Amino acid sequence: MARQPDDKAAAKFSSEDSALVRELALLLDETSLSEIEIERAGLRLRVARNISVAATMPVPMAAAPAALPGVPAATAAAGPDLSKHPGAVSSPMVGTAYWAPEPGAKPFIEVGSKVSVGQTLLIIEAMKTMNQIPSPRAGTVTQILVEDGQPVEYGEPLVIIE
Repeated sequence: MARQPDDKAAAKFSSEDSALVRELALLLDETSLSEIEIERAGLRLRVARNISVAATMPVPMAAAPAALPGVPAATAAAGPDLSKHPGAVSSPMVGTAYWAPEPGAKPFIEVGSKVSVGQTLLIIEAMKTMNQIPSPRAGTVTQILVEDGQPVEYGEPLVIIE
């Protein structure tokens, strides 16, 4: 694109100007620039490349099936708002939840286990530190809402104790 001067006679391009436009267009390709602007002898010339950017939209995830292999039945049957359940034990931090003190060891709790106040329910690893999550109340574990090794968020319900 060239901005034309006010003088109509000077507004016509010469073959030299056309050659200059071609030369600048080649320079754009060689240098991967998006635009070049020059001014010479009262003529301002700007050559720009149309660059279209394709935006990608995230694909919505499909709804999870009712039961997944390897997921406890209590987790698959869990309602959408278990955080308001009176027996819910929520995560006090962001991290990774583990059911046992080490891989292959017996889990701290299972569905149906009787727990007492202060008993370790599970461990949350945060910043390479293993944090024991104690039971805030005595009762029976009716649901375990997280998988072993699952990332958890602050406030996410982990276990239901009734």
